[in-house]
Amino acid sequence: MTIDQITEDAETVDFHRDWQQWRLEHDRALAAPHGFLAVTGLHFLTADPTSFAGVPGVWRTDSAGVHVDLDETETVTLEGRPIFGHHDFGVLAERSGVVVESGDVHIEVAKRGGFDILRPRDPANPRRAAFSGSTAFPADPDWVVPALFAPFIKPRPTTVGAAVEGLEHVYDAVGELTFTRAGKTLSLVAFPGHTDGELLVLFTDETAGVTTYPAVRSLSVPAPDADGEVRLDFNRASNLPCAHTPYATCPLPPIENRLPIAVTAGELDPSLDAEIVERIAG
Repeated sequence: MTIDQITEDAETVDFHRDWQQWRLEHDRALAAPHGFLAVTGLHFLTADPTSFAGVPGVWRTDSAGVHVDLDETETVTLEGRPIFGHHDFGVLAERSGVVVESGDVHIEVAKRGGFDILRPRDPANPRRAAFSGSTAFPADPDWVVPALFAPFIKPRPTTVGAAVEGLEHVYDAVGELTFTRAGKTLSLVAFPGHTDGELLVLFTDETAGVTTYPAVRSLSVPAPDADGEVRLDFNRASNLPCAHTPYATCPLPPIENRLPIAVTAGELDPSLDAEIVERIAG
């Protein structure tokens, strides 16, 4: 065996080890005590005072923001301090929120798609207990694809649909990623990622609704280098929470991100029959 072969074998081992670690961390976050598998409901607030099962208080929203009224037997905590009676949360910014606690239950008070919502998260949710891990195509280094990022002169507000019918999200598209696959030059619109310089891509492809979740998959992309070069590791294409729970308001891909190829990499549709998963993932 040559030095080059030894190096190549070591890199392959590292690739598969890193991918398995990524999957483990991804599943751990999803199944955390107050992760998305713990969500038990999605409640849209209105001007009418309303109570919800398993949530203390009577809730409403108006131009001044979100309000709750708790009776003398009820209390919740916010940032470690107890709340009694009436409390004003103020106007919440889009995609922001706070968490109030009622025993083991965490109640997310947030704004999504212009609507104020409540989303209780209970560690005892059966959906969380039933989760045994995500499934995916076998990792394949061939699906680590070189790409070139071309930033837009200024961010472009882009309206996309949501997993909840009638809801829309607006994201600032910051540029376009171009790559070649199956003899085709393809491109993906990119949004800002979770850390500075990182990018986020929402997409579907020809596997959508066949072996992968129909609505959307997500791909985090590291910050491109000074020349705009970056690698798209489609092995890390993951499902958003809406693939696992009906109580997620996940964004859908912009129309430009519907790839005309089959991306046989990344996470599979959680609803796939076990025999199909076994045949694909081994």
